[in-house]
Amino acid sequence: MAANETFAKEQLTLDVLIAGAGYVGLAAAVSLKQARPSLRVAIVDAAPEGVWERDTRASAIAAAACRMLGRLGCWEEILPRAQPITDMVITDSRTADPVRPAYLTFDGEVAPGEPFAHMVANRVLNGALRRRAGELGIDIIEGVAVRAFETGSAKVAIHLADGTSLDARLLVAADGVNSKLRDMAGIKTVRWEYGQSGIVCTVAHERPHNGRAEEHFLPAGPFATLPLTGNRSCIVWTERTADAERLIASDELIFETELEQRFGLKLGEIRVEDKPRAWPLGLMLARAFVAPRFALAGDAAHGIHPIAGQGLNLGFKDVAALAETVVEADRLGQDIGALDVLQRYERWRRFDTVQMGVTTDVLNRLFSNDFGPIRAVRDIGLGLVDRMPRMKEFFIRQASGLGGDVPRLLKGEAL
Repeated sequence: MAANETFAKEQLTLDVLIAGAGYVGLAAAVSLKQARPSLRVAIVDAAPEGVWERDTRASAIAAAACRMLGRLGCWEEILPRAQPITDMVITDSRTADPVRPAYLTFDGEVAPGEPFAHMVANRVLNGALRRRAGELGIDIIEGVAVRAFETGSAKVAIHLADGTSLDARLLVAADGVNSKLRDMAGIKTVRWEYGQSGIVCTVAHERPHNGRAEEHFLPAGPFATLPLTGNRSCIVWTERTADAERLIASDELIFETELEQRFGLKLGEIRVEDKPRAWPLGLMLARAFVAPRFALAGDAAHGIHPIAGQGLNLGFKDVAALAETVVEADRLGQDIGALDVLQRYERWRRFDTVQMGVTTDVLNRLFSNDFGPIRAVRDIGLGLVDRMPRMKEFFIRQASGLGGDVPRLLKGEAL
């Protein structure tokens, strides 16, 4: 639907326009509108209508993000279709090794009855956020991109591809790692490619996984199995890009044979349920998260290696911090698009994002090789951590999103 068919004349002036109707963009709109109903908030998305419903992937949602979704009125709908991750095992081996010893295990809860993460189908997560956005009266315009924008002293003039022009006090770019809006704003990035691609697919297996996630560090990169509802698991399989492309292009028998060598037969026979897809992996960090009347959130601000499963949860941290910053400024009568206001958000998120980017980069370089001395040192390190309960508790807190300076929404608190 064209934007000019949806917006009434008085709606062409907004407080916040969010570009991108993925989880980050939807969660940002819901967070702002729920806390400040007086704010006029809308979303515009370049993807065609209904594309999100065909997404077969699933995401790991950390405990802090689950708390935020609960505060936003979405988690009750999601929970019956979510799979708790009750424990995690980390191994370090070669593909042909007959035995993969567990060097590090995590189990337990961040609070009684609260696992450190859940696996949620992307369609379920997106659908719940869209329902809540509809309840709050947030317009979502699909199939229309932002063509250009100009920033003034009191507003940003936004021009859409269908000819509609809007004014807003704040424009939020949540349009992904290859953000067009970030480029329009003139924000540079630091990035490099790893020469790896991540293969993602869903497999069915004979026996139950009992909520266990596993990450096998193999010479080409990590191979993760993440539990889904029923006897199914999500595979996140890192390979050198040329090998990943070969595997994706191969017939089903070759692909399943290669997959079985890595997955093993501990859960019985396996069967690939959907078409495997591969994405190139790299590190991308925006040099700035904000400009006057403009803010980046989610993958538009940072793209990291999936080795720690924190990409989506970093995006939800952005949402919680940005919403808290904007809502507090609005309550104090401040200009929500002013640079000094937005810089509070940038200061809050930038260090944590850079730290996570560096950590995942180091982990990937440390574990994606087969050099004997490095292998010995990292295995000793994993074994030592496994014998240090306080250190394991620290890592669980970090993985659950509850470490550091946590925004209120991620604690499950109202703004």
